[in-house]
Amino acid sequence: MSKILFLADLHGNMPATLALEKEIEKIKPDLIWFLGDAVGKGPESDKTFDWVRDHCDRFLAGNWDLFIGELSRNCPPEWDGMSFFWEQIGKERMAWLESLPLEDEILISGINFRLFHGRPVDNNYHTYLTIDEFRPGFTDTKGKVHGGFICADCHTPYLRSFDMGYAVNTGSVGNPLGVTRCHALLIEGELDSEEEAPINFTFLSIPYDKELAIKSAEDCPGLPNKEAYIKELMTGVYSR
Repeated sequence: MSKILFLADLHGNMPATLALEKEIEKIKPDLIWFLGDAVGKGPESDKTFDWVRDHCDRFLAGNWDLFIGELSRNCPPEWDGMSFFWEQIGKERMAWLESLPLEDEILISGINFRLFHGRPVDNNYHTYLTIDEFRPGFTDTKGKVHGGFICADCHTPYLRSFDMGYAVNTGSVGNPLGVTRCHALLIEGELDSEEEAPINFTFLSIPYDKELAIKSAEDCPGLPNKEAYIKELMTGVYSR
């Protein structure tokens, strides 16, 4: 069986990212998929970006990855403080993020999963939605219906089973909501196989040095929405 790791939403939180890295060294996955949002919110977006590009094998763009690039070209006056992010990230990194696809697919143990971040290509699929609200996520932008989907964006890990198949969320590495631990998704199965076979879903739930992450934010001059970001790290409750 292959080990495929899916991760997303690092959001400039290097202490959480490094905690994940230690687990990756133990797990030794065969393939690492990044499902979007390397940057934004936290104080070290340049470092989490570099980590993603150095450690992942396949990549998708998330809403923050594209949002910051768009703001760098057309920023309303009320968003001027967001210049912190694109100045820190730099033009080369931003161009790379904006070149990434918005969706893809992967075949594991006879199940073809649609892969996407959530926004901007689709909805933000929260765990509390109804079956009918989840249903559109199984169909990609080309009209292909999949036997499952793996997304991110809501920062909360989950696995739900419907008549259409599995709806799975990676959770967030660096800005977790709900339980305030670093999260990622490990799937073990027969990669690229059309034959039905066992498949295992494991959520990584990793404690990390939140105090260091909070101090990094507190000590970072010019970080936008600093208080809200710190509150989210502490409570796991969305602040804005």
